[in-house]
Amino acid sequence: MARVMLYPSLLAALICVLNTQALFTVRVQGNNNTKGSVIVSEHTPATDSVLREETTASPAACNLPPALVAEIQGYKEDVNKIIDYVVNGDYKGRAYATLAELVDTYGPRMTGSGQLEAAIDWIIEQSEAAGLENTHTEDVAVPHWVRNTESAWMTLPRLQELSILGLGSSVATPPEGIRAEVLVVKDFDDLQKHADQAAGKIVVFNPDWVSYGVTVAYRTDGASRAAEVGAVASLIRSVTPFSMNSPHTGHQQYRETNNTIPTACITVEDAAMMERMQSRGQKIEVFLSMGAQSYPDFISRNTITELQGLQWPDEAVIVSGHLDSWDVGQGAMDDGGGAMISWNAGVVLKQLRLRPRRTLRTILWTGEEQGLYGGLAYYDKHVNDSANFQLILESDAGTFTPSGLAFNGTQEATCIIQEVMKLLQAINATQVMSPMDGGPDIEVWQKAGVPTGSLYNDDPRYYWFHHSHGDTVSVEDSNALDRCLAVWASVAYVTANMTERIPHAPV
Repeated sequence: MARVMLYPSLLAALICVLNTQALFTVRVQGNNNTKGSVIVSEHTPATDSVLREETTASPAACNLPPALVAEIQGYKEDVNKIIDYVVNGDYKGRAYATLAELVDTYGPRMTGSGQLEAAIDWIIEQSEAAGLENTHTEDVAVPHWVRNTESAWMTLPRLQELSILGLGSSVATPPEGIRAEVLVVKDFDDLQKHADQAAGKIVVFNPDWVSYGVTVAYRTDGASRAAEVGAVASLIRSVTPFSMNSPHTGHQQYRETNNTIPTACITVEDAAMMERMQSRGQKIEVFLSMGAQSYPDFISRNTITELQGLQWPDEAVIVSGHLDSWDVGQGAMDDGGGAMISWNAGVVLKQLRLRPRRTLRTILWTGEEQGLYGGLAYYDKHVNDSANFQLILESDAGTFTPSGLAFNGTQEATCIIQEVMKLLQAINATQVMSPMDGGPDIEVWQKAGVPTGSLYNDDPRYYWFHHSHGDTVSVEDSNALDRCLAVWASVAYVTANMTERIPHAPV
């Protein structure tokens, strides 16, 4: 998640101070860091353009009671204790060590796989060994899709193997594969212009990278759009701004179950090459073989553990990340890092004997990558408890150097969070940005008015590795992960222990 370096698509920024009692607003066209603001995570089709608003309450708009400000600032010593313990003290490096053990031992944790279920069992064992409380799981029915073997070759105008990754829920090719001529298009409009040429062909989408939130539409909806004009398969340029011949997978959705075609992502380089060949008038032919298979739904589990509150144990602050991943790489960045800072937050507070008034609840979601199944199941089961939730947090946009918190809530709630974040000045993580981005499993709680937040962190390389073989623990930096954990544990502790309730939005 970053604003600089190789990301060319930060198109415009307009700063508008509406008045002294208003909100400070920044509008960013095609923000590179949009993981979930357009598509409720990445599992519903994005629109072709996005205008994202980032807002924070201006200082003039905040008028918190002096007693509340004093109480929050009174946590400075506790927060410094957390920071020192995690960033400089005995807990330094523990978050990275836990993450490395998880991903090295269990590898990628695809929904429906034995690796994911074994990782869940390991988390339960680790939680009990660490003395965390009320450790349990809740069953969730999730899709079960298996990639199996897959390959692609360009056979005309010359022979070249193409690096591919089939997209989640894709159907297989026939056992003998598909050999067909290629039609390269830039976007959906281009597809419609050449619809009369698409029948019987493999459609290759080569859209320009704008942002994840915009460009992911071709991955999620490309197969269905191509099928509507008679294509026999679709290949999608990987949704990334940078490539070293590396394909990126992800979820896709068929509009109609009776009109499905095989679909996979190819590399940025191969998509560009085929577009150049087509522009020269060269005939392109590809042979595609995919053995993907969908099985009946599988019962997985959300994993829950707590540090129970001293005074109001029925009220809770939730910290979370998703434990599942795609079946390539190690799932260290997406979302092992977020899961492990959430799990370690409770351990840190327990070891420092900082037990808050409210319960700190850690939830490691299942089934996020296939459509937010764990998050939605938890909402359905616990929505009637929404009044007891002080704050719900999720980290699912990388665990790089933290800048602060992305937050959704009322203006008063935003002012409270801004005051809390001032406590993190020692590690320069004081920003509060809205709307929340990077908390796909918890966005649904906004319907119930519950304040929600996600880790706001800064790294331009997130989508270089996202959903690819490159998502390994080597992407993570131990020192940055410590800072993320310090932010997570500090915000969780202060909001769980403060006497004031964070106001919910009206519903």
